[in-house]
Amino acid sequence: MMFSVVIPLYNKEDHIKKAIDSVLQQSLENLELIIVNDGSTDNSLKIVQQIRDDRIRIINQSNFGVSTARNNGVKAARYDHIAFLDADDWWDPHYLEEMQQLIHKYPDAGLWAAKYYTVKHGRKIEANIGLKKDFNEGYIDYYKVYSTTMWMPITSSSFIIPGKIFKEMNGYKVTLKIGEDFDLWVRVVLKHKIAYLNKVLAYYNQDVGANNRTVGGGRIWEPENHYIFQLEYMKKEEKINPSLKHLLDKLRLRALLRYHLAGAYRTETNRILAEVDFSAQAFSWHLKYHMPLSVLKIWYSLKKAGSTLKKKVL
Repeated sequence: MMFSVVIPLYNKEDHIKKAIDSVLQQSLENLELIIVNDGSTDNSLKIVQQIRDDRIRIINQSNFGVSTARNNGVKAARYDHIAFLDADDWWDPHYLEEMQQLIHKYPDAGLWAAKYYTVKHGRKIEANIGLKKDFNEGYIDYYKVYSTTMWMPITSSSFIIPGKIFKEMNGYKVTLKIGEDFDLWVRVVLKHKIAYLNKVLAYYNQDVGANNRTVGGGRIWEPENHYIFQLEYMKKEEKINPSLKHLLDKLRLRALLRYHLAGAYRTETNRILAEVDFSAQAFSWHLKYHMPLSVLKIWYSLKKAGSTLKKKVL
């Protein structure tokens, strides 16, 4: 079995070498590494070009965004199994070997994934995935697992997908700037099973500066760029799948709170909130969306001040 590994790269000069090394040092060597340089303006490309390995290919493109970079990487892939790794994340040396075994055991899956560490303030935190303690590997109910603890079961650096299914899904939606990965996974889950290995094999780095993270900086994305406003295609499935409805409502409440506080895109936000089943959610969410906005803003200002103080102490 051969793997095509795709790394989208944009201004990650402080991290890209570690990501590449984690690929080239895999115990399973049957791979190609496709690095899609998305118009980097720092020294990222120079660092990549200094690494000598015949398995590396570099694709240069203008800054079209991570979704286009990943899609172009898959178009250039020579092998049937596509593994993605973000330029600031890294893998355990046995990641691909373990995933190959998972693929052999569960060949009917449309996606294979492994557990991961979140790296924050230099500390490794094992993802609190909503799986039973005795679960080692097998097929999972993605919606239930995700909604149990609201820790993503999958990250953009901890899954492998067959090239044919990626193409069946038409890849990542290039209009989305946030949540493009979740959008892909949930479309896959609508038609295919997910096989999961409950073993930590990937590192999801959250120590990257806020300016270099999609979710950083408190940005309010336009509705066409945020996945939460682009879930109309799920409506029919939500009506017949309570687990999916419960998960999407949880995600809606979390994602839209920033818009609610800012009074941004009120029409679009209120339209989505009107369809949320608040009775199935924690009562605290009802309070947040129904208390006077001025009180909510004060509460969040105090919470933000406490978080800033905590970061300074750490």
